Amino acid sequence: MIIGSDQVADLDGSVLDKPGTAARARAQLGASSGREVHFHTALCLLDTRNGRRHTHVDHTCVRFRELTAMEIGRYIEREQPLDCAGSFKCEGLGISLFASIDNADPTALIGLPLIALARMLREAGIELP
Repeated sequence: MIIGSDQVADLDGSVLDKPGTAARARAQLGASSGREVHFHTALCLLDTRNGRRHTHVDHTCVRFRELTAMEIGRYIEREQPLDCAGSFKCEGLGISLFASIDNADPTALIGLPLIALARMLREAGIELP
């Protein structure tokens, strides 16, 4: 079995890349403040025994609360989310930036939708748990 997954963050149709610098992270979080960011997480499971491919795309809507410049600066300094799409780590302090998350699978926002993956593995004949 080969598992592949990737994610893109979308703010009003514009992709929020991994910022790479604190200045870009500040700009992304400032633009996201008080708004919705949509995350699209793609998952593919390839069963090399028979060539069958299972695919899934998960959609997550993150609503950011209104953020002050001080909150954004403090968050970036403490968490260093420079390698994360959207400039936050929801599994860390980034969760404090949100008003809400709308999704059927909370693991998808971290980057791997485990509920969908478990379903795909069962469909491929793998017994879980």
